[in-house]
Amino acid sequence: MSVVQAAKSPMKTTDTGFTIGSAGRARLGLAAALATLALAGCTTSPTEIAPARPQFTSPIPADRLVGRWGLAAYHRPDDAGRTEAQARAQCSNLPYVITAGPNGTVMMYLADDNKLTEVISKQVGSGPVFLGPPDDAAGGDRDRQVVRFANNVMSLKWVDPEVARRYGTMVYVRCP
Repeated sequence: MSVVQAAKSPMKTTDTGFTIGSAGRARLGLAAALATLALAGCTTSPTEIAPARPQFTSPIPADRLVGRWGLAAYHRPDDAGRTEAQARAQCSNLPYVITAGPNGTVMMYLADDNKLTEVISKQVGSGPVFLGPPDDAAGGDRDRQVVRFANNVMSLKWVDPEVARRYGTMVYVRCP
């Protein structure tokens, strides 16, 4: 019923037998609108639950990774010694620089990516140690497995087999 019709018909009988005047109908309409709004406020929207951050320890402190490193890589294990010497020689040429990142991480390049990414050392239980993004589980496709970390030499192998095939085992030698 329109407002004009309500004004012409001051009294109306409802289906339940009650008689309501135009002012009562207006109050009833207002009450219905308020009830609808109140109920709309009671509905719950799904809350976004942040994904759980992977659980691991960080066995290599970031300050042990920060610095200038000579870098070279090999594909055959027989070439490891020669590659370490080549990495050491890179210190006087163009060293690879690992900088400190936020929250106890370091900044390094991921495979096929030209921007620095936050990485951390990761280990689950007594398993292998990995370097990779902190939000990825230890051993994820973007991680590198730490093959060696001793005497200022770090050897890393990519977890993703296709990336490992292209990049080989990377040898980092800390520059003096």
